[in-house]
Amino acid sequence: MGIWLMTAAANLVVGALVGLCGVAGFLLPMFYTAGLGMSVTEGLALSFAAFIISGALDSWNYKKAGNLDVKFGLKLSIGSLIGAILGVKLNLIIPEEQVKVILYLVVLLSGISILVRKDGKPEDKKKKGFSIERNLPVTLLLGAVTGAICSMSGAGGPVLVMPLLVVMGISVRTAVGVALFNSVFIGIPAVTGYLAQCDIKKLLPVLLIALLTHGVGVYFGSKNASRINQKLLKTGIAVFSVGIAVCKLTGIF
Repeated sequence: MGIWLMTAAANLVVGALVGLCGVAGFLLPMFYTAGLGMSVTEGLALSFAAFIISGALDSWNYKKAGNLDVKFGLKLSIGSLIGAILGVKLNLIIPEEQVKVILYLVVLLSGISILVRKDGKPEDKKKKGFSIERNLPVTLLLGAVTGAICSMSGAGGPVLVMPLLVVMGISVRTAVGVALFNSVFIGIPAVTGYLAQCDIKKLLPVLLIALLTHGVGVYFGSKNASRINQKLLKTGIAVFSVGIAVCKLTGIF
């Protein structure tokens, strides 16, 4: 019962944070492995299932607001599907302790990227003749590489994909929408691969609670996003992420 309550609370909070600002999903794998003592495989299976829910709900909201380029998102996601399959296979052959180190490093770098990223105007790559939306090979490669990294480490997707898209000339809001949409396609092969390595009967009750509460958190978070200081919220998430990751990497706890 305690695990169920902690899972529900964590997914409500993280789901709300994802709904509010589009990032924070990368905290879930660390909660399951470091907080609940689950195996990396179980933690990633539960996390990516939640990422599918949050990605679908949030990207739909971005589409309604006109901030989701579905055509470009599909191209990116083709590469991500392939990369995610590779990432799962890599995860399963790497020793679990090394995977945990990779996970904590991704959380650390994700937190740092939030702190240093400026959500201003993207660099105008189009003036230099470059447009990733019209460059299929680069789009597929970006999707494959980020998909592999995310599925192997437990990063949800937006915290890694979104800043890269901004650097390549995509507007911030469109980049968030595409990254959330893309996270669904990273999550599908990741969930399939990791669940196949778990005791599904044992994990099923926790999975159902996680999906329900994560969805509720995302819904209410997205409904109240306009009321929250986004910069302050993202800074808080980033500082917390960096602190936790450093503690785990250095063995403080």
